[in-house]
This record gives sequence, structure tokens and C-alpha cells, in this order.
Amino acid sequence: MVRKISLFAALTALFSVAATASTAPFPIDPARITSTVRVMTQDWFEGRAPGTVGEDRTVSYLIGRFQEMGLQPGGPNGRWVQEVPLLHTRLGAPERLALTTPQGEIPLKPGTDVYLSTLRNYDVVRVADAPLVFVGYGVTAPERQWDDFKGQDLKGKVAVFLINDPDFAAAPKEKVAGKFGGKAMTYYGRWTYKFEEAARRGAVAALIVHDTDGAGYGWNVVISPGGENYGLVAKDGSQTSLALQGWLSHDMSDHLFSAAGLDLGKLRVAARSAKFKPVALKGVTLAVAIPSAHQVVTSHNVLGKVPGTERPDEVVMFGAHWDAYGQGAPDAQGRIYRAGANDDALGVAGVFEVARRFVAQPPKRSVVFAFWTAEERGLLGSEYYAQNPVYPMDKTVANLTIDVLQTAGRARDVVLIGKGQSTMEDELAAFAGQQGRYVTQENLPERGLFFRADHFPFARRGVPVLLMMSLAGASDLEVGGRPAGQAWIDDYTGRCYHQACDAWDAGWNLDGAVQDIELVAGIGQDLANSNRWPLWKPGSEFAAARGNVGR
Repeated sequence: MVRKISLFAALTALFSVAATASTAPFPIDPARITSTVRVMTQDWFEGRAPGTVGEDRTVSYLIGRFQEMGLQPGGPNGRWVQEVPLLHTRLGAPERLALTTPQGEIPLKPGTDVYLSTLRNYDVVRVADAPLVFVGYGVTAPERQWDDFKGQDLKGKVAVFLINDPDFAAAPKEKVAGKFGGKAMTYYGRWTYKFEEAARRGAVAALIVHDTDGAGYGWNVVISPGGENYGLVAKDGSQTSLALQGWLSHDMSDHLFSAAGLDLGKLRVAARSAKFKPVALKGVTLAVAIPSAHQVVTSHNVLGKVPGTERPDEVVMFGAHWDAYGQGAPDAQGRIYRAGANDDALGVAGVFEVARRFVAQPPKRSVVFAFWTAEERGLLGSEYYAQNPVYPMDKTVANLTIDVLQTAGRARDVVLIGKGQSTMEDELAAFAGQQGRYVTQENLPERGLFFRADHFPFARRGVPVLLMMSLAGASDLEVGGRPAGQAWIDDYTGRCYHQACDAWDAGWNLDGAVQDIELVAGIGQDLANSNRWPLWKPGSEFAAARGNVGR
């Protein structure tokens, strides 16, 4: 504890984190937000990767800030942290990586033709001439009368998937149109689901055909982890059946299917039918031998709390993730640390601002502030918490998550992610109205953002959630309108998302971010001082987890 306090004091002196001109506890202070982001993106934190010295420094800094503000430890056994055991792997240069096809061997170039990682603790990851099977979108959804596998045995084989849902690219008159929500991605469309399904069926590897529109991001984002991966360590020591998981580039996918005598374009159309059956790529096998560094590391969720004055057993939770992508190849400016200024140091700064407000005015219900590890590696920190909750899920009123806020100025609207899921959207509309703003439904629902942030493990356990994430659609900015909002998204996702250029910039205009933080804080304050329990809406797939009964 002494080490953490002294470390925080050193950081404060080094990076000028002390309180800015506004010392009142209530306003959301853009200057204080800027100070937090500038600290967390310094090279000293080495890009904040889990299981590194950068994590040690980050966790110490976060605890120090909580202590400075007067929060209490919110982790298990009165601690500030919850330990999260992770398997950390990194693939090296391949000894062999090739496809055998009827047209001859196709060598695969990592990062160009294919992106791979592993969640096995093997010194050398091997796949020995495994046959490939195209499984379409790889969806098993009994409630929608959909099964892409039709009993196909995948043991020892490589499953090849399309990204997103079966109706993503469907024309309006196609029978499948709207069956999976149209452009709004369901969890069946997520890459995580594809890999989980392949592992459940015993596949030795899983590859997803990359498509920028379907994935919601470009190839540059796919390859940004650089062969590195993290996974939760199973309590029984079991491992996934997948030796490898990854993506095929769009061009390589076309080339591969053509070499197998197949037309990928026609198969895409066929996969949009409930009658689709898996298609073997006859004569095509994958051979892989790649050295892999691996270790089990102990990472940490950081938790602080303000106990409730009347119902301390009921919890409202705010969250953001502290991790980023660590060290990578130098960019054009020579920067090697991918420090995630917006994703998600800005979210962390927002949660600190909200926490400051609750310390000044303790609520009736307890409020917990969580900084999650390993969000960038598949929501691992929040998923671990959901599997091992410090506060019972049935006593958790709501989870409010901040992850990427726009930095282009004030907006006339706020973007709703997850239309029709819960009454949290009604809370959003009410408080946005108090700000003189209106609600816009996400206009990029194909990105599946409802399933891509740390609120999601809570939703799966029945806790109503609200995600504030500016990637979901163009904001209607006060200066420049929606075109200016779209320009901000295009620039950020096209250049800086998960890259070294996601850095603090003196040109940031945080007025819009402050609006969103104020909105989240207001909703949380209202819930924390009421008897109200948000509910799932009819038709939400998450209602059954809680029973959708008010208290």
C-alpha cells in the first residue's frame, strides 16, 4: 500500500496530475480529464499491456487516484484489486505456414494473407495438414430455426467462417432479411462467437474471412495485436481445442476458394439460406508450425467504492478499461507504444470525474467504480468479474460503461447503442432531454458494439446496461452537424483505432465528451438514490437471466 501511495505521489509530481483550476467536486472538469489522459499515455506506462511493468505502474496509479479522492477499496477481501489469471501468448516467425490446394501450395504471409494467434500453452503450435470446411456464418440459433452446421464433424479440421450474421448482406426481398436484426449485429455475428462455436465442435483451427463492412473495421485493426493473445485461465486447467484462431484477408480468401474450385461470392449468397450446408474445400489442407512464447500472468481489475447510506447491498456500477495495446512496431513518427488515449484513457478519466461527484455526495445505494483489465483481448477482465462477482449480480442495479468518446466538440444528440434492450434507453432519453439533446439510434449497428465492451458480460448475467461509445454513429455536432461527426469517426477508426496515433492531442475539444460523462453521471446518480430497478424490454435475449422482475 505504501508503495502505491508513494508511486502515485511521484506521478503527480512528474505529470502535474494535481487538481486543476476547478476544485469544486461537482462539475465534470475537462482540464482534469486532459491531465488524466496525458498521464496514462506517457511512455512510462509502456502502452498499458496486461501482465507487464506497464500494468504494475498503471494499477498503482489508479489506486493512488482512488485513495486521493477518498474512495474505499471495492475489491474482494477489502482490497483495491481483483486478481485475474491470464494465459499470455505471442506467436513468433513461422517455421511452416501454407495451404495445400489442387492448384499447388499457397504460402501464407503473416499479417498480409492471414492473421493468427493462439490460446494454447505450446512451445510450437502445430496444425498437421488439417482439411478446411466452409461453415458459412457458423450460426446455431434454435430460436431462429437456424443451424449452419447440419451435423458436420469438425474434429481435427479447420472451420472457415464469414463474419457477421446471415442476414447482414441480404437484399430486402430475401427470405433471411431481418431474421437476425438486419444491419444490427447479434452476438452470433461476433468473431468471439465464431471461435467459441468452433472450439465447442472440436475444430483444430478457426479462420474468419475478413470483410471490412461486416467486421466494422479494416485489416489494420485485425493485425494490430501482432500475434499476441490473452485468455482466461480455466480453473480446471482445460484448454481450447483450437490450436490457432485468426482471419484470412479478403484477397487471400478469394484466391483460396478459387484454388479449391469454389466461388466464394456464390457461397456467400448460399450461406444466407437456412438450407445451407457446410462445404468441404476438397483437396485443401493447412500446415502450420509456429514457435510460441507463453506464460501465465496475474493481471488486475481495480475497484473502488462509495458505500450506500441506506441500501449498501444494492450496487450501481460504473466502468472503463485501463488496458491498451502495449508495444508494437514503430509508426511513421517512431512511436512504439499504442497507449489508447481515447480507447480508453478518456473513459477512465470520465469515471474518475463521476467518482469525485459521488464521494462529495454519498448515495443511498452503493456505487462501485471498476477499471477492467484485458478489454482489448476479448473483455477478459470484466468477464472474469462476471464469473467471480464481488457484488452479487442480482443485487447489481445497472452497469454504465464509458469506452471511446468523441473529441470534436458539443453534440445536439447522443447515440443509443442496443435499441430495444432495456429501460436504460428510457433513462438515456430522459436525461438527454434535460441537456437539450435528443437520442439517435446507432447508425452503424453492423459493428455490433453492444457486444464489444465491458458492459456485455453483465448483460449476459441479466444486469441492465448502458454503453457510452462514440464509434456507434456520427454525432450531430453543433459545429458541422452529422457530416462533421462522421468525419471524426472516419479519421479515428481509419488512422488511429488501436494504433500508436491514438494519443492525446492538443486539438481535442472535450466539450462533447463532458456532455456524455455528465449524462452517464446523472443517470447513475438517479439510480443510486432511488428504489428503481431498470428492466429488460420484451424480446431482449438477456431478460431470462434475471427474470425481468422489478424489486
